[in-house]
Amino acid sequence: MEAVKKIEFNKIIKLILIAGIGTLLLTISAKIKIPFYPVPMTMQTFVVLFIGIALGSKIGLLTVSLYLLEGIYGLPVFAGTPEKGTGFIYFTGPTMGYLLGFLIAVYFAGSFKYEKNLINNFIKLLFCVSFIYILGLAWLGILIGWEKPIFKLGAQPFLLAELFKILLLLFLLPNLLKIKKLLKIT
Repeated sequence: MEAVKKIEFNKIIKLILIAGIGTLLLTISAKIKIPFYPVPMTMQTFVVLFIGIALGSKIGLLTVSLYLLEGIYGLPVFAGTPEKGTGFIYFTGPTMGYLLGFLIAVYFAGSFKYEKNLINNFIKLLFCVSFIYILGLAWLGILIGWEKPIFKLGAQPFLLAELFKILLLLFLLPNLLKIKKLLKIT
């Protein structure tokens, strides 16, 4: 019985460590701005999909949920924090829909079975990232009004960067699947 408790405890510690590293990667990806046309890009959506593929849907969802809770609690983990505020007030600002979209994107990225067909894998990743933009644009419309050019403000400037990130993920996909096997998590 003691051995079973030790195994379960070790598994919990491993999950906490993995989720903690994942939130750290998300935080770093939010803080580093890469010059890109027409607006600088962060690598957050890349890391969200990366986490989903490498950790699976359950651990990926745990990781992104922990990241969002850290930000809601007031830790400066989001892009633009602490300069533009922190905590729940920042969370409910213009980026809330995108942040909530991370949850759906990571879940689907972790749920899909990836094979050697690049086109199918591209479509799966595009499907995943689309939830970030659907929820992001929906919240932006609610927040600033539907009469504004929502798509032009909240998606169009980022589409080329998203294409780049998805192509990068396709290139890294075999290695991400190896990480998932190495960690032996689902």
